[in-house]
Amino acid sequence: MSKIPLANYIDNAVDWMQDSWGPALDILSEIQDNQVRFLTEFLSNTPWWLIVAIIGLIAWKASSIKLCIGSVLGLFLINNLELWEPFIETLVLVIWSAVISMIIGFPLGILSGKKNGFNSFIMPILDFMQTMPSFVYLIPALLLFGIGKVPAIFATVIFAMPPVIRLTDLGIRQVPTDLIEVGETFGCTTFQMLWKIQLPVAIPTIMTGVNQTMMLALSMVVISAMIGAGGLGAGVLESIAQLKNGQGFEFGIAVVIMAIILDRILQGLGKSLQVDKDR
Repeated sequence: MSKIPLANYIDNAVDWMQDSWGPALDILSEIQDNQVRFLTEFLSNTPWWLIVAIIGLIAWKASSIKLCIGSVLGLFLINNLELWEPFIETLVLVIWSAVISMIIGFPLGILSGKKNGFNSFIMPILDFMQTMPSFVYLIPALLLFGIGKVPAIFATVIFAMPPVIRLTDLGIRQVPTDLIEVGETFGCTTFQMLWKIQLPVAIPTIMTGVNQTMMLALSMVVISAMIGAGGLGAGVLESIAQLKNGQGFEFGIAVVIMAIILDRILQGLGKSLQVDKDR
């Protein structure tokens, strides 16, 4: 049996996309690059201590004074190690990619939770997206957008989107049937049912998906340094290439601190929303 020319099919599909969508992709790439560049420059020009204070305040309000103190100390360490600039670059890419993933993922998850047919269609796609090795996403991103931050955002969005879709779908499906019946009894429209009953009940599950998406975005942004994303990932990549163990450890510590802060803040927000719902 002759080999199926799958690689040739993929190459032809990518060439077709470049020929057909090239101008549109260039415009999208320029818009994304300008937005990320503006946000990065804005935060870079903001006094580092002010950003630390804001993040500490957010951590306090979202969780506890213990998280606030831990976040402030961790950010002080990052600044002391002279990693503030790559930290800001990575933070912007992570948040930007996660927000895009959620903007796309929430509607798809809601639709999947309410329509069994769409659920049957999208779940195998999500399985494929989650089992594909993360490095593979860099190939189409590099071919379509070249080297830089935009292909990193594209690859990160594709890699990080599945959890928010899955867990939004799960949260919608886990809403008790009796609550749905009460809403129907009072004559709720489809939108009212979703906004006032299903989403509030599903918030803890949805926030778990948001948390997972944020963590996956961070991991992918670090890997995307291979295609010019910059940030902390570039430092890790340089340390590996030049066998600088100490420098690699410093950049790795900064990534860990960022991951812990984002994870704990999102967990705290999820618990706060759960308490408000119970009240």
